[in-house]
Amino acid sequence: MIYEHNLNPVAVEFFSLQIYWYSLAYVVGFIFCIYYSKYLVKKKLLNLTTSTIDDVITWLIIAVLIGGRLGYVVFYNLDFYLENPLEIIKIWQGGMSFHGALLGVILTIIFYSKVKRIKFNELANLVAYSSPIGIFLGRLANFVNAELVGRPTDGTWGILYKSELLARHPSQIYEAILEGLVIFIILNIFVRSNIRNKFNGYALFLIFYSFFRFNLEFFREPDSHIGFIINNISMGQVLTVPMLIIGLIFLRNEKKL
Repeated sequence: MIYEHNLNPVAVEFFSLQIYWYSLAYVVGFIFCIYYSKYLVKKKLLNLTTSTIDDVITWLIIAVLIGGRLGYVVFYNLDFYLENPLEIIKIWQGGMSFHGALLGVILTIIFYSKVKRIKFNELANLVAYSSPIGIFLGRLANFVNAELVGRPTDGTWGILYKSELLARHPSQIYEAILEGLVIFIILNIFVRSNIRNKFNGYALFLIFYSFFRFNLEFFREPDSHIGFIINNISMGQVLTVPMLIIGLIFLRNEKKL
C-alpha cells in the first residue's frame, strides 16, 4: 500500500497565528512527563517528591529546547546557521537534535542534583521512564512535517511525498514505535520488577535507544547536506555510539550516584 503524504503541519490557524503539530507534540510530551512522573512517585517507584518534579521539570524543558536546538545547529547544519543566525530561534519549523537535547538534560541533571543534593540516578530515571512518549509524539510530528524522511523502497508499501516519484520507508513511524512506545513499555515493565534496584533505568534507556536508532537509521535518508559520515554510516549512527558506551558503563546501579 502506497500512502500519498498530504498532511498539513499546521494544526490550528487563527488569523495570522499558526500552531504547528510539532509544537503541540512537545507541549503534550512535557505534560505527560509531569503527570506520569508524579504517578511513579505516588506509587513509590521513584524516590522523589512531587514538589521536586514541579521544580526540576522547568529546568528540563529549557534543557531540551536549548540543547535540542543547539545540537541540531552544531551536529547537522552549522554552516547554514552561522550565515543565518536568526533562523536558530525558529524551532517551530523543526530542526531539533535528540542527542543535543539528551546532552542538555544530562548537564542539567548533574547541576541540579549537586545543588539540591538529590541523587543523580533518581532524576535520570525520572526522565528515562517518562520521556519515551515525548519521543513518540515528536517522531509523529516529524512524519506530519514530511521531514527526516525514509530511504526509497521498492516494496509494495511506503510513503509518496509531493514532487517525488519513488515511495519511501515511513522511517519516522518506525522510530516512533521502537524509540518511543517499545522503550516506554520495556522500561515501565522494568520499573515494576524486582531487579529495578540493581540496574539503572536511564542506562537501559540509553542502551535500547542507541540500538534501535542505529538500526533504524538504515531506513532513514541521511541529511542531504551531510550525507554519510563513514561508508554507509550516518551522523545519527555515529552519535549513538557514545550513548551505548555510557549506558553499558552505568548499567549497574551504584548507590553512591
